[in-house]
Amino acid sequence: MRNTFSEALYEEATKNSDIYLVVADISPAGSMAKFTTQYPERFINVGVAEQSMIGIAAGLALKGKQPFAYTIATFSLYRPFEMVRDDLGYQNLPVTVVGMGAGIIYSTLGGTHHTQEDIAIAGAIPNMQIVAPCDPTECTDATRWCARQKNGPVYLRIGKAGEPILTQTAEPWEFGKIRYLRRGTDVCILTFGVITRMAAQVADELTKQGKSVSLVSVHTMKPIDRVGIAKALASHKQVIVIEEHAPQGGLAAHTKQIAWDTKATCRLDTFSLQDAFIHNYGSWEDLLDAHGISVKKILAKVA
Repeated sequence: MRNTFSEALYEEATKNSDIYLVVADISPAGSMAKFTTQYPERFINVGVAEQSMIGIAAGLALKGKQPFAYTIATFSLYRPFEMVRDDLGYQNLPVTVVGMGAGIIYSTLGGTHHTQEDIAIAGAIPNMQIVAPCDPTECTDATRWCARQKNGPVYLRIGKAGEPILTQTAEPWEFGKIRYLRRGTDVCILTFGVITRMAAQVADELTKQGKSVSLVSVHTMKPIDRVGIAKALASHKQVIVIEEHAPQGGLAAHTKQIAWDTKATCRLDTFSLQDAFIHNYGSWEDLLDAHGISVKKILAKVA
């Protein structure tokens, strides 16, 4: 996903000389390396100084530019939080803060690199928009939108590498609207981000059991599509939320609130990361399993 982000941003930068890329200690590769070579005056590496990254991006936006601030997710949002809140949110500047490797993708690096609560934190900032694509193709759509929007700041939550394409037959991508990757009538799975690949596996297994399954990418987490989620709750017998985020302030919490507000009568099962730092040295799948999230464990609970 980080490669498709770089490619999409490079393409947009060739069309728009206002696009700047400010990074914190990220080594440019692929299309980002092309960006640095062809547009060196629009590429700024501040080193391990994330607060400066956000401040510089804010200054560029005040001069009419379209900056992207890019580094590993925990360092793009948590370390410079005051600057993200005051420089970007308070002034409502069109800066895209890119959190790469979000969720628990950096599994072996521990809690310092696990972005478990970023949706809740970013979502609490007034004016902040949040986009979390589910695959490389959605990442391209989201990056292009970020490069052209002037609404205000955006937190773009992306994966790292190796994500499968899940949206070949999906409905068109639209900011602020949920996106059906598959349509069914019995069960609806709501999800976002990299964990959508696991949600797709769950959908496959439920389909084998004779269920008609919808799979939905809730790629825009703020403003969340309350109308779209309410319709999904009303039109399916069972709704399942699968997310790579803490139980507070994520998709599960939003869906439960919408279900309560609309008096939804469907069965609702939610799967989020635990409210804990889990010490498990292993792969992304191993750490998710330690949090209680796997295809096998989900199927056992939703049957």
